[in-house]
Amino acid sequence: MRAAVLRAFNAPLSLEDVPDPVCPPDGVVLKVLASGVCRSDWHLWTGADPSPLPHIPGHEYCGEIVAVGRDVHQWQVGARVVAPFILACGQCPDCAAGHQTICATQVLPGFNRAGSFAEYIAVPRADHNLAALPEGMDPALAAALGCRATTAWHALTGRAALAAGEWLAVFGGGGVGMAALILGQALGARVVVVDVVREKLDHALSLGAAAVVDARSGDPAAAVREITGGGAHVALEALGVPATTIPALRSLRRLGRMAQVGMPAGDHVTMPIPMDAIYGGQLAVFGTRGMPSWRYPSLLALIESGQVDLTPMIARRRPLSAVSEELLAFNGPTAPGIAVITDFTRQEPAP
Repeated sequence: MRAAVLRAFNAPLSLEDVPDPVCPPDGVVLKVLASGVCRSDWHLWTGADPSPLPHIPGHEYCGEIVAVGRDVHQWQVGARVVAPFILACGQCPDCAAGHQTICATQVLPGFNRAGSFAEYIAVPRADHNLAALPEGMDPALAAALGCRATTAWHALTGRAALAAGEWLAVFGGGGVGMAALILGQALGARVVVVDVVREKLDHALSLGAAAVVDARSGDPAAAVREITGGGAHVALEALGVPATTIPALRSLRRLGRMAQVGMPAGDHVTMPIPMDAIYGGQLAVFGTRGMPSWRYPSLLALIESGQVDLTPMIARRRPLSAVSEELLAFNGPTAPGIAVITDFTRQEPAP
């Protein structure tokens, strides 16, 4: 099969013919229909969240089952499925309690296993993690559900408990931030988006944001507090850097809730936090990572019903040969929308 292989950090991925994956006894092999290119892939590509090399990245994927392991009971060849990027064991006490994202033996395709920047991917623990795609769902959209949309959905509904009528401040207008904007509105919240890229702010307004804040102009936390009449009820931080984490905390009203979605990596693993804001405002801070597989039906049902349209997240459909270009783009401010790999055979990047 063709795959994009990481052989050196911060270097273009190598397009290679590699052996097809072996089907795990408890898993399946998918023909990859689409794979998102995510900032978390960039963390791995830069070495901030390293993996032994060589390695096939990619963790936002959907696909068609082409092989089924002997211990799998719920899936058959031909089914179109999506999976969370955290594959839980389904059997430990945390999994039994519904907390699969903290499973102690979690498997992470694209990070500690070969990922989805390839024609095929092996997905273990299929009975505990796969979810069937709604009939007719665009594979590019389904791939976005594997990380960014599901992470935003769980952050808002499973952690910070965003309620209708509340103010949501989204710090970072990338993929997770855009998903949070769309889903926050579907939940009945008023949403403020904070970023430094004018295109992203204009795009947020076109998607119905109540207001936007250009963080290059003045104090973004003060701007959010003024817009919301005292501070947001919920803040979602989507980058994992001090420049967004600190103002996100300071943008909250008293008893506000903060969802830390952005992954602190590299130089940002440790960062200064305004504990006075947390203490004085009696704030709640929720770390959140991914979404348990059992919560997929709630999001898929919302999409199927037509109550939410996440297709505006998708800005570019690219061939596998363009994945290095998309990863490099994360080195600076990115354009609105996300890139999804939808062609795993074409040799040259799309124009």
